[in-house]
Amino acid sequence: MVVEQQVSVASAAAIWARLEAGLGGVTPETILSQDEAGLRRFGLSGPKARYAQGIANAQLSGDVNLVELKALGDDDAVAALTSIKGVGRWTAETYLMFCEGRLDMFPAGDIALQEALRMAEGADVRLQEKALYARADAWRPYRGVAAHMLWAYYGAVKRGEIALSITITAP
Repeated sequence: MVVEQQVSVASAAAIWARLEAGLGGVTPETILSQDEAGLRRFGLSGPKARYAQGIANAQLSGDVNLVELKALGDDDAVAALTSIKGVGRWTAETYLMFCEGRLDMFPAGDIALQEALRMAEGADVRLQEKALYARADAWRPYRGVAAHMLWAYYGAVKRGEIALSITITAP
């Protein structure tokens, strides 16, 4: 998720592929086998290289146990992840949604989600993060499902497959 911060999906996939190939797999140990310059050669920015090392250190030291996150409630899991430098709310929420399959995560800071809802409703401006969190609250306990639907809609519009507005209402 750190690799995906503020870059396109295609760019993130290319960087991740270089990391996997160059390291022989991405693990805390292989991340820490490289210094910042070594990680930058695979395409990570300096800050992202440091964040990756911080996550690896947190896992190996036991400060944050990614395996045991499943036992934590959503808020506690987000708090545990965001205690690591470089892991913000968006990163924590997308990690928990995609890697743990949590159904009620909604990364409202995601620009594509904000834009998808704006397009779907035909609004002139998109909701900012705080307002989108408030809006998504009505979709509990399946906010993650709503996020996936909005991302799919966004992608379909961007690919020119659909060009319509829909109304999304709370039950």
